[in-house]
Amino acid sequence: MSPPISERPYIFYELTNSLCSSCLKKVEAKIIFQDERVYMLKTCLEHGLEKVLISIDIEYYKRARNFLKPPQTPLRFNTATVHGCPYDCGLCPDHEQHSCLTLVEIAERCNLTCPVCYADSSPTKGGFRSLPEIEFLLDELVKNEGEPDVVQLSGGEPTIHPQFFEIMDAARKRPIRHLMVNTNGIRIAKDRHFAEKLAAYKDGFEVYLQFDSLKQQALEVLRGEDLRQVRRQALDHLNEFDISTTLVVTLQKGLNDQEIGEIIDFALKEPCVRGVTFQPVQSAGRLETFNPAKDRLTLSEVRAQILKQSPIFSDADILPVPCHPDCIAMAYALKLEDKVVPLSGLISPEELLKGRNTIQYEQDPLMKEKLFQLFSLNQAEKNTSHAVGDLLCCLPKLEFPTKLSYRNIFRVIIIEFLDRYNFDVRSVKRSCVHIMHPDGRVIPFDTYNMFYRENLEVGQIARNGIQKAEVKLDRIN
Repeated sequence: MSPPISERPYIFYELTNSLCSSCLKKVEAKIIFQDERVYMLKTCLEHGLEKVLISIDIEYYKRARNFLKPPQTPLRFNTATVHGCPYDCGLCPDHEQHSCLTLVEIAERCNLTCPVCYADSSPTKGGFRSLPEIEFLLDELVKNEGEPDVVQLSGGEPTIHPQFFEIMDAARKRPIRHLMVNTNGIRIAKDRHFAEKLAAYKDGFEVYLQFDSLKQQALEVLRGEDLRQVRRQALDHLNEFDISTTLVVTLQKGLNDQEIGEIIDFALKEPCVRGVTFQPVQSAGRLETFNPAKDRLTLSEVRAQILKQSPIFSDADILPVPCHPDCIAMAYALKLEDKVVPLSGLISPEELLKGRNTIQYEQDPLMKEKLFQLFSLNQAEKNTSHAVGDLLCCLPKLEFPTKLSYRNIFRVIIIEFLDRYNFDVRSVKRSCVHIMHPDGRVIPFDTYNMFYRENLEVGQIARNGIQKAEVKLDRIN
């Protein structure tokens, strides 16, 4: 009698390509379901098997895989497809998504030395990009996008650039729909005049304020010092001048992930704050000691903690963003005095997938009707106005009663960046968060930090990797 056929301890769901976390060569990867979780199994011929947690929620993972809209490409591509993804970034013709948000790094130097910095910035490292160099990058982006959805001035710390406001003026001269500044808030906190001058740009402008914790210990671990008072002073100035602000929370498992609900509650009480973005730590830059088994927080875990810690949103409210559903999730709410009403779940998935703007709330009559019912503002169609413009192709246009404005919108975004451990070629091809290379190429943020930053130019890595792979195959044959 033959022995019984054995079963593997998992369900094999699909196949993709990833990278070996040691040598960065492309390897085949299985996506499996095991113990109610989603894992990636990948094997490098040289470095062996890796198992990486991808999601703690199988059903949400499946939903994200099917929550897709037709790709929207840029007006032009910057590089040819030669070695294959992710070795040809620039964008190459094999990329499936234009730039929803593009970072332009204007400073390498920073006034902090954060242990989690993906750019490895510090007060003693590097300098500032010149105004002509920055204008060149903005012009190259406009050639790609026509009217870029969101440009985020970043660094280092952009606010310490000696020509900061000249750079702001240069960005304003270009057809950029929405401008952001990614900042640790120190200059805004310590220089009220700087904040006042910043307010002159506040239409179509937002401060992307680093805000990782309300606790001293977590800030010292993530940023190297206690910044609670600095953040409070910065928010006081941003509130004073009514400058739209997003709080950006870098999350590390076991350190500040239990503060998610508390931070959302805090943000709702700040008049200038339009929302919170949660970003699990990415293995890049200074964080090379990252342990994927111990320290990884997945998008699904952050989503679960929002549902657990905040009473505002339900499962139906926190949805994948269709242009990059694997790595971005969002929820929207309307805040008015003491009321906070989730909006995302009021609209059908079919409506979410229409048009250039991934979410177009104004086309859903049920949402519109409920808004009017909730706030007793049943007015004729002529008394409504478009109060929220195009922030990202992922963000909504909302049709509001005239008494409401962008100040009444509150959004929660989760962005999980890929790194050498969870890298998925299918996913990175849909990446819509990009960064400008100094030579004018537009590169997905995920691959930039692995291959293209500083001396990590990918051509040599790609050629070496391909040569090594060919040698291995010859030996097998």
